[in-house]
Amino acid sequence: MSPSKAFTRFANVTSKYAGRPQAFAACVVAVLAWALSGPLFGFSDTWQLVINTSTTIVTFLMVFLIQNTQNRDNAALQAKLDELIKMSDADNSFIGIEHLTDKELEAILARCEREARALHAEHRRRGERPTRKTAGKKDA
Repeated sequence: MSPSKAFTRFANVTSKYAGRPQAFAACVVAVLAWALSGPLFGFSDTWQLVINTSTTIVTFLMVFLIQNTQNRDNAALQAKLDELIKMSDADNSFIGIEHLTDKELEAILARCEREARALHAEHRRRGERPTRKTAGKKDA
């Protein structure tokens, strides 16, 4: 198995299990065990350093695993949405907009919001409720 596939599998499994209630419960138990062991170690600097170092390392590693998983999930979602746009009567110019700059995306969002407000105003003027059938159509 390639290193990339191995990392992907590891990241998927880790993020799957890290998000479960049992993982949270295990972390709570570990923190409680650490806290209850304080008197045994005299609340020493070393005792405090154990929890600080442990949580920092776990957090540092989990950030990369979760980011990797989210990047792949987002890329898969974008590909699916692009395919749906391509196969429908939707505006194909929306395909790939996730690669635009923030300013370009804000302009597109502002345009969409203006069009949505105009559409809703037109429906209110006519006394209609927007439906899926009429929401995407422009007046002739």
